[in-house]
Amino acid sequence: MSESTSSGPVFVLNAGSSSLKYRLVDAATGESSAAGTIERIGEQGSDVPDAGTAVRQALEQLREQAGVTPAVVGHRVVHGGDRFDAATVIDDSVEQAIDDLSALAPLHNPANLAGIRAAREALPDLPQVAVFDTAFHRTLPAAAATYAIDADLAARYGVRRYGFHGTSHRYVSRAAAAFLGRPVQATKLIVLHLGNGASACAVDGGVSVETSMGITPLEGLVMGTRSGDLDPAVLFHLHRQAGLGFDELERMLNSGSGLKGLTGSGDMRDVRAAAAGGDIAARIALDTYAHRIRHYVGAYLAQLGALDAVVFTAGVGENDAATRAESLAGLEGLGIRVDPQRNAATATGARRISPDRAPIAVLVVPTDEELEIARQSVAAVAAA
Repeated sequence: MSESTSSGPVFVLNAGSSSLKYRLVDAATGESSAAGTIERIGEQGSDVPDAGTAVRQALEQLREQAGVTPAVVGHRVVHGGDRFDAATVIDDSVEQAIDDLSALAPLHNPANLAGIRAAREALPDLPQVAVFDTAFHRTLPAAAATYAIDADLAARYGVRRYGFHGTSHRYVSRAAAAFLGRPVQATKLIVLHLGNGASACAVDGGVSVETSMGITPLEGLVMGTRSGDLDPAVLFHLHRQAGLGFDELERMLNSGSGLKGLTGSGDMRDVRAAAAGGDIAARIALDTYAHRIRHYVGAYLAQLGALDAVVFTAGVGENDAATRAESLAGLEGLGIRVDPQRNAATATGARRISPDRAPIAVLVVPTDEELEIARQSVAAVAAA
């Protein structure tokens, strides 16, 4: 890689079905010189008809804000299946592989791919890198990754636990180890990424050994609009008794469940306000949300055998003190305690919210997925 490429900024793109988030990041310093979001892509009445137009607009905005041209383009890609275990420089074969994996992530990979194709067309001379949400979890041991269904059928159709939010879990686990003043290779952590999507990850020595999301981002914790763990027979029951088809069931589990299904709103702030006003359904939803997290913390402590810290991150994890306290309530006997004053204090950076002498630290560590994508993109180009 040329000196200009290694020292230049990274244009990080997160392409969704109707939006494009971008940020220009210096991978060495972490500083951002431009950022923005383009919304309503392809919607009726929008002046952004497709991903190509969105990428071109983002580039124009980037040049207006920062006045520089990026050296590398880093793309967030949700599903890398069992094909990708690290950030990968994109060529035609990688693009085709991402397309092939759309069967595993039909709500995400096609949108990610549209952004990649648009950026490759708009910036044909720049190296472009795919950073996969699933890559960090490719280290899961077979016992953690395997579903107990027909083995031949699972192998034929790629049915296994892949895990998601890997970019965040990787960044946060390293940042947490740095906060503790220890090498990540010498830490055992449980990272709780709590946003609209939510997942837990057991990280042993910097390596993912267990995670709550599965073949898709639907499994695991209660989320804003996703159900998380569910007896599969619920789907059979609703199909037979309520007459719901598979498309309806998929939409319900992904878009009409979780906090939204329980209360009518998928926004934790709305649910907490309703509970404070005496709404019983909202209170039950909050209790269910915390109960599921506590279940995973206990399970992952058992898997790890020892624990240095529980780490909260993402929108809810970083900003909702009540969720943090409720999720760990009752775990004092395991050495996990939250200090009420530290937890309630207004702060934005990495911080400890457990008592100093608690045997297991409880931390809040802001995530920075764009910086992690930038760093991995530069490393991938350097290694190519």
